[in-house]
Amino acid sequence: MVVPVKERLVDEEPAMTMTEGAADRASILIVDDRPDKLLVYRTLLDELGQNLYTASSGDDALRQVLEREFALILLDVNMPGMDGLETAALIRSRRKSAHTPIILITADYGDELRMSKAYSLGAVDYIASPVVPEILRAKVNVFVELYLLAEQAKRQAQERIALVEEKAAREAAERASRRLAYLAEASGVLASSLDLEATLHELSRLVVPRLADVAVLSLGDAEGQVERHEMAWSSNDAEHPLLTASLLELGDPLLEDAVRRVGESGKPETMERDATDPASRMALPRGLSVHALMLVPLLVRGRKLGVLSLGLDDAARRFDADTVAMVADLASRGATALDNALLFRKIQDEDQRKNEFLAMLAHELRNPLAPISNAVHILRVSEGDATKVAWARELIGRQLKQLVRLVDDLLDVSRITRGKIELKIETVDVSQVAAAAIETSRPNIDAQRHTLSLQLPVEPLALRGDFTRVAQVLSNVVNNAAKYTPKGGRISLSAVREGDEVVFRIRDSGVGIPREFLASIFDPFTQVDRTLARSHGGLGIGLTLVRTLVEMQHGRVAVRSEGRNRGSEFTVALPVAHQAETQAEADPMHAPAVASGDSASPAGLRVLVVDDNRDVADSTASIMRMNGCDVHVVYDGRSAIESVRTLRPDAVLLDIGLPAIDGYLVAEHIRAQPENGATMIVAVSGYGQEQDRLRSKSVGFDYHVVKPIDPAVLAGLVGSLRHSRDTARTGPPAPVPPGNTG
Repeated sequence: MVVPVKERLVDEEPAMTMTEGAADRASILIVDDRPDKLLVYRTLLDELGQNLYTASSGDDALRQVLEREFALILLDVNMPGMDGLETAALIRSRRKSAHTPIILITADYGDELRMSKAYSLGAVDYIASPVVPEILRAKVNVFVELYLLAEQAKRQAQERIALVEEKAAREAAERASRRLAYLAEASGVLASSLDLEATLHELSRLVVPRLADVAVLSLGDAEGQVERHEMAWSSNDAEHPLLTASLLELGDPLLEDAVRRVGESGKPETMERDATDPASRMALPRGLSVHALMLVPLLVRGRKLGVLSLGLDDAARRFDADTVAMVADLASRGATALDNALLFRKIQDEDQRKNEFLAMLAHELRNPLAPISNAVHILRVSEGDATKVAWARELIGRQLKQLVRLVDDLLDVSRITRGKIELKIETVDVSQVAAAAIETSRPNIDAQRHTLSLQLPVEPLALRGDFTRVAQVLSNVVNNAAKYTPKGGRISLSAVREGDEVVFRIRDSGVGIPREFLASIFDPFTQVDRTLARSHGGLGIGLTLVRTLVEMQHGRVAVRSEGRNRGSEFTVALPVAHQAETQAEADPMHAPAVASGDSASPAGLRVLVVDDNRDVADSTASIMRMNGCDVHVVYDGRSAIESVRTLRPDAVLLDIGLPAIDGYLVAEHIRAQPENGATMIVAVSGYGQEQDRLRSKSVGFDYHVVKPIDPAVLAGLVGSLRHSRDTARTGPPAPVPPGNTG
């Protein structure tokens, strides 16, 4: 008879005083198909004080083995259906119960074959039936104690593991807390100053001695080349625990190669030697050596600032995972602080250059104004002396050209900055453009009594570029060489083809360029001579124009100098013109249109001059009268509107910056009257920016001329009005004469 499991658990199992699986009690499973035997076994084993479970069949036993862990299984061999041997085999086949001890109970105790099979199936012992109570309790008690001892050992091991894990977690938390506190301190310290030297010092103090015994901070330039090293190391001196030094070179090729490698790859590296072997230590400057070195790149905003190298001198110290993590975080914060300091220094340098530029601009503007003022005085007192009058006139003309050149350079910089320079790319003969540049620079060369040598190719050689701008580039470089070479020096200009480039080299025997200026020589407002004497003059923007104009023509420019008083060499490389391009431009079908003949004379035309600056208005009127024009002058916008209504002029030379009613409003009023449709309106202004020209065009101006006015350009503009009227029915109007018009 099989007792149902639920009934058996309720009717047969004793009430438990401890929870299942309690630490001091083991679970025992008794398997027998006879209820009376189960009752006997329970009675005999109850005094052991363990958890007793019963099963009336092999299937029931297997189910309970799956539900809980047993210290021992008492299994009757002779059961209907699945006998004890089959049940033992299945219990042993399951991973969870493979090692559970099984004691078989059988009446066939003397059957050796059967016992051998039982042992092979995993039984640990046999008990003959009917059982002897003392033997049953003794054997069961042995396995229970073994089980409890094993469980106790397991619990103790788990407790030890838990203690170790807790200790490790606590130490990890303490390390994390120390790291966060350290990095918080580092962030505060590094953010406390924007001075580069102070930031370098504080970064070194954060590294030594907490993270390393020696630190080397290698900073690179804009091209990534290391240009300086800042070294810090621990000292036994209580007053000076941290020693520092600035180095240009590390001295050890292996160390310098490692710094270069990490700087280029942007990946950290670690180098370690045998700490116990003094001969294997790595040498550092200042007589120091280390057994371990960690190099970390300084990266910020996708740019490599340099490399932070940390060395360990103490044999007991190692770069553990915690130190590596702290160094990585510190390197990131340090790179940001150094980047901010470098940007701040750049702003300071640019601000200083701006202030120096303004001082230079005032100086350079006063230079031509002083002789002009003197010449005006001489003209007043020497009206009858034709020689002095001619001399004063020539002096004023020369100084006026100097003023115009200064203003044009400034406008070029402004146009380049705004991307408003337009280039006419064509095939340029190298010899011709070099000759044009030398012609422009010849007065400066001759004034300094320099010797100029030219080495130009014998065979025809052409480049692709804008003839005027290439000549300007070469002229600027040659003028720069003449300016910075003492009188009687040597200047050479050579040109040669190298691959797909035409390379110009301008060498001089001048004052040279210090190493610290080579990287910034092409920056705006940079000058090597920053003394008050400023014997070389200039605004410091010539070389900026050179670099920008060359790069706009897909070329490159470089400078080389051995140092002060050792001369310099500028290299300008531009794309070579290939034969197919040269032939295409030589074809008449591709030749640019060239104006034939000069513009018509403005004589007899009625011209109205409007400018609130009376000297400008009156002098402009005088020039136009000298060209045979009927000229009328007014000095404000309201009078201009009235004069146009009464005079009906052929052309109006109109200043924009008028008081009350500006030139734009005057032009709009003139264009609003149908009878003035044929009247030419020329804007004459000191404002020459692109937006000024566009606005002039939008309100009805025909041309925009920037002061100071070239008389020939002005006469040509007005004269083109007559020419266009004469040819309106027969052909296109003549082109406007060249000049600063738009």
